[in-house]
Amino acid sequence: MPEVKSDIEIARAAKKKPIQEIGEKLGIPSEHLLPYGHDKAKVSAEFIAAQRNNGNGRLILVTAINPTPAGEGKTTTTVGLGDGLNRIGKKTIVCIREASLGPCFGSKGGAAGGGYAQVVPMEDINLHFTGDFHAVTAAHNLLAALIDNHIYWGNEQSIDIRRIAWRRVMDMNDRALRQIVGSLGGVANGYPRETGFDITVASEVMAILCLAMDIKDLEKRLGNIIIGYRRDKSPVYARDIKADGAMAVLLKDAMQPNLVQTLENNPAFVHGGPFANIAHGCNSVVATATALKLADYVVTEAGFGADLGAEKFFDIKCRKAGLKPDAAVVVATVRAVKMNGGVKKDDLGRENIEALKKGCANLGRHVQNVKKFGVPVLVAINHFTSDTEAEIQAIKDYVRTLGSEAVLCKHWAEGSAGIEELAHKVVDLANAGHSQFSPLYPDDMPLFQKIETIAKDIYHASEVIADKLVREQLRTWEEQGYGHLPICMAKTQYSFSTDPNLRGAPSGHTVPIREVRLAAGAGFIVVITGEIMTMPGLPKAPSSERIRLNEEGLIEGLF
Repeated sequence: MPEVKSDIEIARAAKKKPIQEIGEKLGIPSEHLLPYGHDKAKVSAEFIAAQRNNGNGRLILVTAINPTPAGEGKTTTTVGLGDGLNRIGKKTIVCIREASLGPCFGSKGGAAGGGYAQVVPMEDINLHFTGDFHAVTAAHNLLAALIDNHIYWGNEQSIDIRRIAWRRVMDMNDRALRQIVGSLGGVANGYPRETGFDITVASEVMAILCLAMDIKDLEKRLGNIIIGYRRDKSPVYARDIKADGAMAVLLKDAMQPNLVQTLENNPAFVHGGPFANIAHGCNSVVATATALKLADYVVTEAGFGADLGAEKFFDIKCRKAGLKPDAAVVVATVRAVKMNGGVKKDDLGRENIEALKKGCANLGRHVQNVKKFGVPVLVAINHFTSDTEAEIQAIKDYVRTLGSEAVLCKHWAEGSAGIEELAHKVVDLANAGHSQFSPLYPDDMPLFQKIETIAKDIYHASEVIADKLVREQLRTWEEQGYGHLPICMAKTQYSFSTDPNLRGAPSGHTVPIREVRLAAGAGFIVVITGEIMTMPGLPKAPSSERIRLNEEGLIEGLF
């Protein structure tokens, strides 16, 4: 049996082309590429603006069932499908998010795909890349510093220091910083107050970067950030303390999409990385919108399972950016479906048709949910060598009962050749004109009713529980003119419910709301359920313990 190479070994052996050649495929002149080395570049704002009158290509969303420790391979399938479409002669761009350092050194891993379906340079993409996340961190923390400085020098805006809503961020998992007391040490250091850190990908600045249409829109949204409240509970905005201009300056380059390539030298935009719980979990609108002007097909993904990622992609990103997806692909593996059917991780290698059929309920729920948005669906079965013919056929038979089709994909091991069948079927589905995309709820629906609609229609919950303070807060925001905003649900990714251990397709459960937050700059209401953390912690044995430089100066242990 041939030796199975690790992702990093495969990526390191890639025969990359100069990034200017990748740009040429898309008609991007070299003067509009801002190179970061030989294999990655930013696309200039001037070039992007010049494409706005072009027609749009077809938009394909790749989503998945609820994630399990068995793995689903959503990013791998996104990249593989992009390569597959290019293989059959369709000009295609892949659009995915950038990776956060926190998960890379924690436990989740990176975001560049896997096997022979990766974007490269994989090490750079998963580490500092082009510095976008550092720019977001700096802009966010500049605002935090300006808030404390404004208060120190007399507090002209009468900010109530008990009601400051803006915390600090860093791009690392560090539970010790979740809740801290700042400004200790005497009068010279300001007014002591309780505060804390979130991870950079949970920053509203990251969400703004990924939803802004251009630099002017970015600056306007930054100015709309609510930093806190006065004693009369009126909001104080970032523009009130003149922070928006300097923040936009820090984000000027970060606004420009990053162009890289797949292992098969096809173009990919890797840009932005909002948390898929606290934020909307999609790559930037600028990258997706630009790709649609340059290619016949654009393949993008949304974070976690379809209950979170696809719902937010449709209800937030597509709604705000005017995007109309033509088709969707729900990724599943035999292993993950069996895990949703109650099989333990150690037993996943054994055939178990009964558990597989039971776990298919989770897959079916996601397929049906995507169809509620009027988008036609295919299922990609991401192949593992332990899968049996009977198990694969059982999934295909089940999906057929849903009025959709499941296709076996072997892109991890074979690259584009292993996903050619899915590519052909995606083209047929996207070109058939069956998409009747519509968000789940209208803009003018009351905020609490929007929350109930998501909970009942997508999660199959029986009710939403929220105390009086939460309901009053939502009504206040409606009175202040924020009632038209979409809802961004912060919920565990592991279940349709708020209980991460409740796998499969539960129904009749309750969704308790712990807190609601107004992200006025990003343009959505965050609804926090369960025990969602905005600053993750590291596991007992973090990935960082295995990451090092070898004697040749190469990185080992990253993947």
